[in-house]
Amino acid sequence: MNVRVILFASYADALGASEVAIDLPAGARVRDVLARVKSLASGARVPDRPLVAVNQRYAREDQQVHASDEVAIIPPVAGG
Repeated sequence: MNVRVILFASYADALGASEVAIDLPAGARVRDVLARVKSLASGARVPDRPLVAVNQRYAREDQQVHASDEVAIIPPVAGG
C-alpha cells in the first residue's frame, strides 16, 4: 500500500523534500512508517519518537495506517 508522508521544517530539510511516498505492507503501523522514513538517506535525523499525525489527527506508534493515508511527521516547535 502507498502512504503519503508529509515532512515539516528540519525534517523536510534533512530529506530534501516536503513529502515522500512510501510503500508498506498491509497492516503497517505508524512505527513502520517511521522506520521506513528513517531508512531513507538523511532520515536518521528524524528522532525515534517524533510527533505524528495520521489524516490530520495525532496518532500513536501502534496506530494502523491504511492505503492513501497521509502521515505527517511534526518537529518540535518553540515559540516566544
